Amino acid sequence: MNKLLIVGTVAFDAIETPFGKTDKILGGAATYIGISASFFNVKSAIVSVVGDDFPQEYLDLLTARNIDISGIEVVNGGKTFFWSGLYHNDLNSRDTLVTELNVLADFQPKVPQDFKNAEVVMLGNLHPLVQSSVLDQMETKPKLVVLDTMNFWMDCALPELLDIIKRVDVITINDEEARQLSGEYSLVKAAAKIHELGPKYVVIKKGEHGALIFHGKEIFFAPALPLEEVFDPTGAGDTFAGGFSGFIAQSENVSFENMKNAIIYGSNLASFCVEKFGTERMIDLDEKEVVSRLKQFKSLTQFDIEL
Repeated sequence: MNKLLIVGTVAFDAIETPFGKTDKILGGAATYIGISASFFNVKSAIVSVVGDDFPQEYLDLLTARNIDISGIEVVNGGKTFFWSGLYHNDLNSRDTLVTELNVLADFQPKVPQDFKNAEVVMLGNLHPLVQSSVLDQMETKPKLVVLDTMNFWMDCALPELLDIIKRVDVITINDEEARQLSGEYSLVKAAAKIHELGPKYVVIKKGEHGALIFHGKEIFFAPALPLEEVFDPTGAGDTFAGGFSGFIAQSENVSFENMKNAIIYGSNLASFCVEKFGTERMIDLDEKEVVSRLKQFKSLTQFDIEL
């Protein structure tokens, strides 16, 4: 079974949307990535850190999905990373109400020995120095390194971010972040500029408007499935990344043609994530639902045209 190494936050979230609010629930980029990737036939591990306030039931939930948690450090007397956010009516914009780094502030990632030869590495949104430290620990060069990042690191750690971007094969960011990183408004021009920074593939997420993948002059667009109700967009981008990297790891194929399929699989899983608060929908999701919605994606995008 192929190995997927996931690096990112395992955290508590408190979320408020126009449809309701939660107290502290399970969250974090690595959590969403790991749960999403567990729908594929891969052996995955999470590298992260939590405090001793993190419930054992959450760790058991990850283990039950065949996720190796030996790389999740539990700090005695420490408190787990906590984020709280308020989404506006359109759900495309949000206000961060609370960010408590807690044990994440001094996080030194330790890659489990069994995953230092992982074929695919998914670097979830974290400080670029932490992401670099993980690549430094790999004993064999991965077939594919995928990086997710955000505008916060562009604002406060740009030199370090540019260093890690040079070392990855795929970068996934949203349209606003692509424009900030490149200084270009056109996403085609933005992708070309980002290619020059190192990555062979640039994935630009556009939320409810789908996702684009660029490889040189080649472009592929995957729509987002039109949903009757979007309840909570938290973690959708990470779920997308987990589906993308999980599919690539399972298929052992890092070609552009195969990445088109990976984009669809990632978009498909992300469409479930937004239907309930936090990870709730992904935990309840079964294989039949995933396949059924994949067929919807296919019918949404497939057509015959005479030329």
